[in-house]
Amino acid sequence: MCIYFNDFTAPANPTSPNTAGTNEEFTEENQNDEITDTGSFSVGRDGKYIHCLTIIGQIEGHYILPPSNKTTKYEHVIPQLVAVEESSQINGLLIILNTVGGDIEAGLAIAELIAGMKKPTASLVLGGGHSIGVPLAVSANRSFIVPTATMTIHPVRMNGLVLGVPQTLSYFDKMQERIVRFVSQNSKIPPKRFRELMLSTGELIMDVGTVLDGDSAVKEGLIDCIGTLKDALSYLYSHL
Repeated sequence: MCIYFNDFTAPANPTSPNTAGTNEEFTEENQNDEITDTGSFSVGRDGKYIHCLTIIGQIEGHYILPPSNKTTKYEHVIPQLVAVEESSQINGLLIILNTVGGDIEAGLAIAELIAGMKKPTASLVLGGGHSIGVPLAVSANRSFIVPTATMTIHPVRMNGLVLGVPQTLSYFDKMQERIVRFVSQNSKIPPKRFRELMLSTGELIMDVGTVLDGDSAVKEGLIDCIGTLKDALSYLYSHL
């Protein structure tokens, strides 16, 4: 799984050193500059500001992926989340996902940070929220998915040298249970049903798992509701 990110930059400062106490609002020019210059940015309405973080491509963890891969490096996203949480200028967080999956521990690290934020958060799945993108999608206070998006649920996989010993199977089981526990705690899907979808046969060619479209993801309780960007923003502004 990967996330496309830029280093966090604060919005045009409503209380900058030169205008402290004046609560100067974003100008349209400032907002446009912010959106143009960075891939993740902040938008404002009525003096309230929302930071948008895009999770796109493949999440890069402890190992560097080839230059041809579109990736999101978790070590860059984590400081952004901390900055958003501690910023006095940002009131909420919108996470937009279109990801194929990636490093499990990196994805779970990001998901745990989002789930532990005190500021209102909303996620919107566009295109796909596959593999470790599932925990990321459900980590927000409110999750949305467009009807045409899909989410792939499958067991843990590992690349490279794997030792055929009981300890390896135990490690896989424990890692898989961490994902099941996090998803079930942050969504409405029961752990048993999530495992059934994860281990389903006959749906994926040469693989085990399930692909859910937007409507199915909501019916299963994985995602809160069908929605678009308008709905996600409306939710956030109503909870600021």
